[in-house]
Amino acid sequence: MSSIKLADRDHTLLSGEAGEGPRLAMSIVVRMAQVVNAPELLDISGAHIDSSLYQGPATLEFAERLADGGSRVQVPTTLNVSGVDVDGWRDWSVPEDWAGPARRQMEAYERMGCEPTWTCAPYQTQARPVLGEQVAWGESSAIIFANSVLGARTERYPDLLDICCAVTGRAPFAGLHLTENRKGQVLIDLARVPSKLADDPAFYPVLGHWIGLQAAGRNPVLDGLSVQPEEDDLKALGAAMASSGSVALFHWVGHTPEAPDIATAFQETEPVECFSVGLEDLREARDDLGSGLSESDGLDLVVLGSPHFSLSEFKSLAALVQGRERSPAVRMLITTSRGVRMLAHKAGYLGIVEAFGAELTVDTCILTTPMLPDDIRRLMTNSAKYAYYAPGLLERAVAFGSLRDCVESAVVGRVTRDDGIWIV
Repeated sequence: MSSIKLADRDHTLLSGEAGEGPRLAMSIVVRMAQVVNAPELLDISGAHIDSSLYQGPATLEFAERLADGGSRVQVPTTLNVSGVDVDGWRDWSVPEDWAGPARRQMEAYERMGCEPTWTCAPYQTQARPVLGEQVAWGESSAIIFANSVLGARTERYPDLLDICCAVTGRAPFAGLHLTENRKGQVLIDLARVPSKLADDPAFYPVLGHWIGLQAAGRNPVLDGLSVQPEEDDLKALGAAMASSGSVALFHWVGHTPEAPDIATAFQETEPVECFSVGLEDLREARDDLGSGLSESDGLDLVVLGSPHFSLSEFKSLAALVQGRERSPAVRMLITTSRGVRMLAHKAGYLGIVEAFGAELTVDTCILTTPMLPDDIRRLMTNSAKYAYYAPGLLERAVAFGSLRDCVESAVVGRVTRDDGIWIV
């Protein structure tokens, strides 16, 4: 510990004077600072906790040990998804011996003073960190959104460390907290992307998947395309990059706050590698997101909301399904937050979507909660993140398509996609 500069309050927490929970949290923060060679700790102004996700007895034990030891978060702290939809888990195949401990873990985090947001997209309904603000966020899609779209500064905080930072209000001064580590490393030239493809929302998750594979954990800088992405586009783009390439920060010249121009994005340095992406690359990336399903195959479930569905996505979905009938052979499941569900209800979108036959679950994640019945084997999604993880995590066949494709497939009862934008 002598190699790390600690403040008096850090020593106080380490001594146990504030209780066993804060002592444990601070000891973990300090040990991690040693591992990453941080010279000191920094103050954080907020946190987002992925440790809230129940993953078995160990995560429950850790949460209750912190809470029972007198831990309270020292900064505004939002909670990522939990392991269970408290009110709706019985509508799916969630085992009771999973739901009970998952609920206990939720209660432990609430006892520590965390805000019960239960969403992987807290920026949709909560106050957002601003450019340059130092925070400790967990969950890959939230991390990349905070770093890239908001310009806040967070390292890739893993489960358990994130809550320790929130309890202490401190984090290792290392990684993406440092300006020099936020510079662009690889250039992604988008000049060959056809304009008709760039105008379609399906472009962004596919592009993110492709970039992640090329960037492989490095900071990509996007340039060369005249387009105006919406926030949901950037959410999908970042989530896909984080999934396929462990990317935690990207810059898009003219669109993200740390990239007003290419020189600033690279901090006056040269890229270590350059990539040019065209239609053929993106078509291959789109096809790579499918696993075991082809067009005309039967379908059991359409999955939407990974990351959590936003209010604007509800608006788009409502426009696509209004007055239409879902095939009785295909269920549609949307995951979202409590806050967005309320807003969608007030806006009138929720009634339209539910009239179509879509089902909602909140608080949780359709990748990590054991909720799918065994007879649901063939899935379709507009999420590159879900398509990337589901075959391995859930052992299901997955087809990827646009939101419109997903709706059409739910109507006709089989996989169907409009390939018009993917053809020269």
